[in-house]
Amino acid sequence: MSSTHLSLHIEAPRPRIYAALIEADAIAKWKVPDGMTLVVHEFEAREGGKYRVSLTYQEPGAAGKTSAHTDTYHGYFKELVLNERVVEVMEFETSRPEMQGEMRSTIELSDEHAGTRLVALHEGVPPGVAPADNQAGWRMSLGKLARLVEG
Repeated sequence: MSSTHLSLHIEAPRPRIYAALIEADAIAKWKVPDGMTLVVHEFEAREGGKYRVSLTYQEPGAAGKTSAHTDTYHGYFKELVLNERVVEVMEFETSRPEMQGEMRSTIELSDEHAGTRLVALHEGVPPGVAPADNQAGWRMSLGKLARLVEG
């Protein structure tokens, strides 16, 4: 199991970023790496609330974890601290042992200069996911989040 740790400054207030972390419509816009689309199947934004999403590769040759071109995962919100922290626990829906296992994502927000410092930690990444790929996917997604809330 590996982990990914990222930090970035976003020129937006914490409440705007926090809202984008827990709203299904916003998730569909930012929590998707380049070259993929995202469908939200279920989304309950509350502590203990469940969610389920599918990421589908647009490139025909890309292999998914759940089906030929799709990564589906489900999880729940373990902790929600208004405008400060979102903790999620999730796992891929897959029969591939190297992709199985519970992952934990923690995003913390703090005031910084005229904006917000976002710190993201993704722990328990299954061994079948290359650490560099996971980091690249998170960088792309967090870049989209920044553009969404700054615009």
